[in-house]
Amino acid sequence: MNKLKSLLLTACLAVSVLAGCAGPYKGQTVEQICPAGLDKQQAMQIAEDVLGKLQFTIAKSDTDLGVIKTRPLAGAQFFEFWRRDNVGAFSVAESSMHSIRRIAELDITQQGSQLCIHCNVNTQRLRLPERELSSSSRAYDMFSEGSQSRQTLILHPGQKKDMAWVDLGNDSKLATVILKRIEKKIAKMQNGVSHP
Repeated sequence: MNKLKSLLLTACLAVSVLAGCAGPYKGQTVEQICPAGLDKQQAMQIAEDVLGKLQFTIAKSDTDLGVIKTRPLAGAQFFEFWRRDNVGAFSVAESSMHSIRRIAELDITQQGSQLCIHCNVNTQRLRLPERELSSSSRAYDMFSEGSQSRQTLILHPGQKKDMAWVDLGNDSKLATVILKRIEKKIAKMQNGVSHP
């Protein structure tokens, strides 16, 4: 019976680590793609569709400038298996332990006779300062004005002032996944395959 429980626990841990992984990342990052036979309007539409399927919400889309910027997207937790914005076990663990958000920015520019799509995904982590505690029995009051029976996120004025999103840099793995999905969708469109 204990062997069955440990096997079940191991399987659950493996599924939780893999949950939310975006998929096509294979270890080599891609900074930009330059698909042939595509105009800027089509590229913008495909890129917006791919970002939407990854749960990003578009904040700015300018076809003339060739710029798409998303609103911040909170990182998926390990139990949100339907989300695809974490790439790899580290991203899953980081998003599950911290408040993480990501902002995707795509630049679609004409480089000579080719249209190129560049993607940058900025990752940020919430820094929420702790409060000094008078005793260990008030540990529930370290980050928020809650009670022992009910925790709510009500920040103290000093915490609100010092709270900040810390820049963690570019998530090149997620940027690669976004570009690969755009590339795949372009190939399907050019081969006459309709996409859902």
